[in-house]
Amino acid sequence: MVNRRAVVTGASSGIGEATVRALRAQGWDVVGVARRAERLAVLDEQTGSRSIACDLTDADAVSSLVDELRRTGPVHALVQVAGGARGTDSVEGGSVDDWQWMYDANVLSTQRLVAGLLPLLRLAAQKSGHADTVFVTSTAAQVGYPGGGGYNAAKAAESMLVKVLRQELNGEPIRVVEVAPGLVHTEEFTLNRLRGDRIAAEAVYSGVPEPLLGEDVADVIAYALNAPRRVNLDLVTMRPVAQSAQHLLARGPLQVRTDD
Repeated sequence: MVNRRAVVTGASSGIGEATVRALRAQGWDVVGVARRAERLAVLDEQTGSRSIACDLTDADAVSSLVDELRRTGPVHALVQVAGGARGTDSVEGGSVDDWQWMYDANVLSTQRLVAGLLPLLRLAAQKSGHADTVFVTSTAAQVGYPGGGGYNAAKAAESMLVKVLRQELNGEPIRVVEVAPGLVHTEEFTLNRLRGDRIAAEAVYSGVPEPLLGEDVADVIAYALNAPRRVNLDLVTMRPVAQSAQHLLARGPLQVRTDD
């Protein structure tokens, strides 16, 4: 794995950061991508990754990113983690600006990355036998819920993009993997969604026994990339044990039921 290089977006925190750490620990060369250069610099120092600051909602910035990647080496894998949610408004009361940002961040950014990096992935596949793409969507792409309309719509669109891409690449040695996590406790996702309201953000996880962590999702991503190249994980839906469905979340200790 020493000679394989992965590009991981959303690398400045949460699942993206955990993925950089997991892949570096397994010998991958990793390029972390995110907007915040200062956080990327710390990650590079700690892990030996080589990061590039980029706003994926900016088409010109993505073009520059692709040029830099082409100049500096092969790309064997794209791991698209970047995205996010804004607000919990109803469909009727939703902010068009928030919805636009979510579509830009989750869907159009993904399309830009695919369009820009597929030529590099094909070159790597020609030389090494295969290449990989992994997209982190969400269970919000699968089940709607009140207050989730904008995020549901954006993640569903991203998920459909991934499904279409897999079919369009049929016959090429490029894997297309989708990982759809449920409740993941990261430092920023819910905090950003709730506009910095830390009390409200922590209430989302309050009493939930062992929500997923970014490291759990990173483990699945690393497995998908390291699996034999004949194996494609089309879709991995993962939730904490306490969340048996999108709408069904246990709070309080998990206990075995008895007949008493």
